[in-house]
Amino acid sequence: MADVSTLDSTLATERQTPAVSPVSPVPAPPSGAGVPVTTRPGGPPASPPAAPKRAGWVRRFVMPIVILAGAVYGGRMAYDYFVEGRFLVSTDDAYVGADTAVIAAKATGHLTAVPVADNQIVHQGDLLAQIDPGDYQVAVDAAAAKIATQDATIARISRQIDAQAAAIAQAQAQIQSAQAQLMGAQADAERASLEYDRSLKLAQSNFGSQQRLEQATADRDRSAASLAGGKSGAASAAAALDGVRANLDVLKAQRDEATRQRGELVTALAKAERDLSFTKVVAPFDGVVGNKAAQVGNLVSPGTRLMALVPLEAAYVDANFKETQLADIKPGQTVDVAIDALDGKLIEGVVQSISPASGAQFSLLPPDNATGNFTKVVQRISVRIGFPEEVLKEVTLRPGLSVVATVHTRDPDAPKPTILGALGFDSSTSKGVKP
Repeated sequence: MADVSTLDSTLATERQTPAVSPVSPVPAPPSGAGVPVTTRPGGPPASPPAAPKRAGWVRRFVMPIVILAGAVYGGRMAYDYFVEGRFLVSTDDAYVGADTAVIAAKATGHLTAVPVADNQIVHQGDLLAQIDPGDYQVAVDAAAAKIATQDATIARISRQIDAQAAAIAQAQAQIQSAQAQLMGAQADAERASLEYDRSLKLAQSNFGSQQRLEQATADRDRSAASLAGGKSGAASAAAALDGVRANLDVLKAQRDEATRQRGELVTALAKAERDLSFTKVVAPFDGVVGNKAAQVGNLVSPGTRLMALVPLEAAYVDANFKETQLADIKPGQTVDVAIDALDGKLIEGVVQSISPASGAQFSLLPPDNATGNFTKVVQRISVRIGFPEEVLKEVTLRPGLSVVATVHTRDPDAPKPTILGALGFDSSTSKGVKP
């Protein structure tokens, strides 16, 4: 401390001006941190304040510690960048999305009930809106009545078929009777013919009477006529059998036609029931109701927008990376997603897919770079990021929210890169293992 006091006294003597008062403040040396030192002419310098002692302690102990801590922190940051940071690809041009469904009517009628409200959570199958089902219920009842009538028609034709089977059996019996009669007539005709031949020979030899010959002739003619009648009866019975059989085929065809008509009526009933089911608009999946436009009493028709349903548990993120960032991004890589709405809370996702073209190519009027002046603009490619189901249950991601997506492009199965490996001295590098 004696050296410091001597230095302060010398500086004060050199800067002292004779024209001023005997006691004047003199600026302190740099180590005095701006504290003035008072001197008297011809006398010893006053004792300096305690501030220079504190400043010297700061220079000797605190500053080296601060420098060392900064060096350690900088080295740590550099190491983190070398190991992990240089493999991170990030963008803030990322937004939450979801496959939102627009719920629309598929039937015509007045809304009689809308039991949901905006921002309400619904589950699959819950009623969203009810359309007046009166006309559709009448159509269902009419279709069911037509089916019942057609069933009665089919039953009647079936009974006719049964009756026709009995008629066929009767015709077959008549044929058998006619055949028996025909056989008897044939036998009588043969006997009468033989009797006639005998009578004729006896009459020619004068051994038989003329009366006997005449009787035999009459019997022969009568038997021939009976035989002809038997043949005609057999033919008539056969024709009758063919007729009843043909009528049976007609009845069967009518029954088949009626059965097919019933099938058409069943289809009409199914359509009427389906139209009736459309009067109840239900949720196709779990989600949250939004942008509700349906009100009780509104007249809706097929295609009328009623509301939107957002599936929050199926949300995803579309991150638009620059084309210069896509070299190392691949499906399956881990993504850290920071949600702006949740104070930057991080959740982990996975790269699901990469868009096949830039957004400009899908626009209504894609740019044509082959015309006019050209200015190169870095294009962006959309990368779809998905999340596990358990993550979406813990964190609510609403479509449209802004996020920051950071993709880990380093292969997690590969060993971490080391400085020795970068210099070519790592054993894993020498064996061909890619850092």
